[in-house]
Amino acid sequence: EVQLQASGGGLVQAGGSLRLSCATSGFEFDDYAIGWFRQAPGKEREGIACIKSNIDSIWNADAVKGRFTISSDNAKNMVYLQMNSLKPEDTAVYYCARGFLKYGCYSPFKIEHIGWWGQGTEVTVSS
Repeated sequence: EVQLQASGGGLVQAGGSLRLSCATSGFEFDDYAIGWFRQAPGKEREGIACIKSNIDSIWNADAVKGRFTISSDNAKNMVYLQMNSLKPEDTAVYYCARGFLKYGCYSPFKIEHIGWWGQGTEVTVSS
């Protein structure tokens, strides 16, 4: 059973930090790209970052470069998103998702590149 479970969201003040975690199971972790997406109210879902095989394949969206960092722990089948210098515009539901077998991270990484979605975790940044 393929599962991707995001956690770590919450309410933070502008300028604060959060670390999101994505626990995966049911597939060979190293064979797939894992991406982070977010969707704000009334807006389209957008790709934030992607990683495969640790840092062998990686991508970060321009909107979050310098503030967000994606990483993975292959031994634990975990992917993380460290979010620093948070802004109210970062308020959204954040999702982790799996790409397709034998493919890496696209630039940009979009919803068309996703085969499985996890359930999201809410991030709210107050001003």
